[in-house]
Amino acid sequence: MANEAVLLYQLEPPIPFIVADGTGIGKGAILKLSDPFTAATSDGDEDYVAGVAASEKIASDGKTKLGVYLRGVFKMILSGSVTAGQAVAKAANTNIIKVADATCVGAKTLGIALETGAEGESIAVLLSPGVNNTAYS
Repeated sequence: MANEAVLLYQLEPPIPFIVADGTGIGKGAILKLSDPFTAATSDGDEDYVAGVAASEKIASDGKTKLGVYLRGVFKMILSGSVTAGQAVAKAANTNIIKVADATCVGAKTLGIALETGAEGESIAVLLSPGVNNTAYS
């Protein structure tokens, strides 16, 4: 998968989420959350974040569970620039991150930038969905 999130430090073990059998999911994919306890590859910047896929899921392999990291430190690719300490979210239709804006609060937030970076750079991010509950003005 292109631009996958790469695990640097595992802070918690991945937990099993329900996934569709007929869907392929790449290792390191940012996943969106749906009910009940279900994850799929995120395809928009307004998605509620489930976490990051711990392994590859092959389409139609008969498996309906996938390990998902909810916390950890990952290397992720930037869209735009970010300063260490800022909340980040997923950029639309990619596996790339951006600074969280007014539409990316609560569970739409992916985590916190641990490094400052610019467009196209790979930075360390503390994966912690829902860390940003501040509304922007």
